[in-house]
Amino acid sequence: MNKYTLKDGGAKLMNLSHRLILTVSGNRLLAKPFGMPVVELHTTGRKSGLPRSCYLTSPVHDSERVVLVASKGGDDRHPDWYRNLRSHPDAELVIHGLRRKVHARTATPQEKAELWPQIIAAYKGYANYQQRTTRDIPVVICELRS
Repeated sequence: MNKYTLKDGGAKLMNLSHRLILTVSGNRLLAKPFGMPVVELHTTGRKSGLPRSCYLTSPVHDSERVVLVASKGGDDRHPDWYRNLRSHPDAELVIHGLRRKVHARTATPQEKAELWPQIIAAYKGYANYQQRTTRDIPVVICELRS
């Protein structure tokens, strides 16, 4: 077993635990970790074509967009959900109890430069994640569709 197998297994277990706690509590417990709303992201698997979902937080969001950070806790690899969105950018997410269609794209360097201070203000841990890796952590803008 390599270090990635253990790390990825831990992340999947954490996501499953989060899903269970949210479901059992009627979305009351763990709905705003670190003050950020939880987002349930629904993507299409880039290799399998199968539906995938995971829970993330959104440090920046408004009526037109939801911003996600592809940090993977400072890992040197992009998270699977990000790689799925790059292959299939049309997705759905649930935020504040509403399921919405989105079109996701990686922020341009200029957009990231504008968003990064807001992201760090929402959760300082993102700055630590960037320091842990040589990978430039992507910022993803999910544009809400009607």
